Amino acid sequence: MKQLFFAMMLGILLSQSIAAQTNASVDEVIKSSFGGVSAVEPKQLILTQEQFSQVQNRAKTALRTKVYRYYDIRGEAKRLGVAVLIAREVRSKKATVLYAFEPNGTLRFTEIMAFGEPPEYIPGKAWMSQLQNKETSALLTVGKDIPTVSGSTLSARSVTEGARIARAIYEIVLKQ
Repeated sequence: MKQLFFAMMLGILLSQSIAAQTNASVDEVIKSSFGGVSAVEPKQLILTQEQFSQVQNRAKTALRTKVYRYYDIRGEAKRLGVAVLIAREVRSKKATVLYAFEPNGTLRFTEIMAFGEPPEYIPGKAWMSQLQNKETSALLTVGKDIPTVSGSTLSARSVTEGARIARAIYEIVLKQ
């Protein structure tokens, strides 16, 4: 009986974790949001100590790594944008979010790619859409210019802090 109970609990935990993963690839998400994409080039970035300090100061949140994955989004003749992948701990598990920027620095979209916490803590599409088309001057602070999410405050805070980090990385290192 105990074995059956533990097997059921393990199944429930695994199904919650799996349910919180997205099935879309980074390429699919980017191509559905940018028109005329001819290439999505994955790249890795290692921040120097100076860049690390600058990003942390501009984002107004602690960084836990100097290594980031980003994607150069190209059309036939020009760069269409850049997407930065940020993984942050929400409560005890990580959430990985893709933040895409237009060449002028405007945050084009935010997409949750993986979410290790229970699915009920994932911020909804309506809340996530508030981050779209944000200018570089937007504060991106939960409770100030971004409303809180009842029951998902830590998730909302993690997503907005990630947006500030991604924007700082874009402005300091990736902007051309």
